[in-house]
Amino acid sequence: MPVSQLPSQPTDNNSSAATDVTPVVALKELVARLHREQNKIQDLLSSLGFALRSFNNLNQFLELIPLMATRVTDADGSALFLYKPNGQVRLEQLHWQDSGQRKNIRKALEIASSQITLLPNAAPLANATGILDDQMHRYLGPDVQIFGTAILVKHTERGWLYVLSRDPEYSWTETRQKLVRLVADQTAVAIENDELAVELRKKERLDQELEIGAEIQRRLLPRQCPTIPGAALAARCKPANRVGGDYYDFIATNHNKIQPKTKDSTETSRWGLVIGDVMGKGVPAGLIMTMMRGMLRGEVLHGNSPARILQNLNRVMYADLENSHRFVTLFYSEYNPHSRILSYSNAAHNPPLWWHAATKTVSRLDTLGMLIGLDANSQYEDAQAQLEPGDTIIYYTDGLTDAAAASGDRFDEDNFVAGFNTACKYCNGPEEIVDYLFDQVEQFIGADKQNTDDMTLVVMQIL
Repeated sequence: MPVSQLPSQPTDNNSSAATDVTPVVALKELVARLHREQNKIQDLLSSLGFALRSFNNLNQFLELIPLMATRVTDADGSALFLYKPNGQVRLEQLHWQDSGQRKNIRKALEIASSQITLLPNAAPLANATGILDDQMHRYLGPDVQIFGTAILVKHTERGWLYVLSRDPEYSWTETRQKLVRLVADQTAVAIENDELAVELRKKERLDQELEIGAEIQRRLLPRQCPTIPGAALAARCKPANRVGGDYYDFIATNHNKIQPKTKDSTETSRWGLVIGDVMGKGVPAGLIMTMMRGMLRGEVLHGNSPARILQNLNRVMYADLENSHRFVTLFYSEYNPHSRILSYSNAAHNPPLWWHAATKTVSRLDTLGMLIGLDANSQYEDAQAQLEPGDTIIYYTDGLTDAAAASGDRFDEDNFVAGFNTACKYCNGPEEIVDYLFDQVEQFIGADKQNTDDMTLVVMQIL
């Protein structure tokens, strides 16, 4: 070989040096690029977490999802599909890098998703995802690769997050799968949080309505006991819920109450003392109790006997109670302060107890009669009791006698009668009797336990 054709020595040295340096530089550049990619992914995911914590509007958060999925997977675009309650699969959000192609991509995806309809409020079909994949391939064409992962809320499929690429060399690597699943999981959390927020707002509105209902019911119950000549009164109602089905009332039966008072108009006017219990608890029972209160007060104004009042009330309320599948127990009585006679009639309520001061014994005030609302033609009986000074009458609901301890044992009527007997002997006035009996029942239940039924007591003591 001619000398002129031989490479010079310096040229060989430079090539060797270049060969030695290039891998190092390439490795450094690769590490730097990976570091930049890692930082980019961390920044994107941190932004997604910040948005999840900060956005109160679900739609604002969902707008970010396809953008994030596209960036972390180096795809051309991303599409978010969600299942709707009406059974439709809808393209919720789309991100596509090329703005010129975005309109056509959106139209193709919307047509693809419109081909699928699920059963309303039902779990997605097992092959719904495969059908969506087929439709997307059909309308996007063979040049677009699609990869997706499910959005699961409480183990229920609620949609799909897809990444889309026109690059034929694009590969659905394990890293990209993990990143898209992470974005999909964040989406599921956002959807669940939004649904919980909606439920919380509904609950808050319901709580407000219940509080209004409870306040109305509290105002309908007597705020204080009336002053009845020759008698002392005390009463207490403790609902199990904010709105209860127990009812008690004091009703002035003087029909000329709005007229100018005569000498004996207040002294001899009779007072209606009533206690009732609507079967069930909560708002339905409270509504029936409110309706019954108004109807009973109207019946009392007609001046009929207690039995006739219950009979008329039963006929008036029968249709409404039958439709609601509820019944009412009711004890109605009228006390005449002048004669100290208590006239009464019972519609299957717990018979009030009568403590006789002279003999220190307890008897019951009861008559035959059916539940209000059970039979439109029910008949009721009248009875009277001649009360004496020192005698005590207690009206109560079964929430006290049915109160259950942790062991499951009931307080029962025998314990209640024994407690009432003791209270009448040693307590000073009706208020102390009410306090004593409620304390006995609450101690029996347990300090940390709430009774499951409304509890009501009314005590009248003859002075």
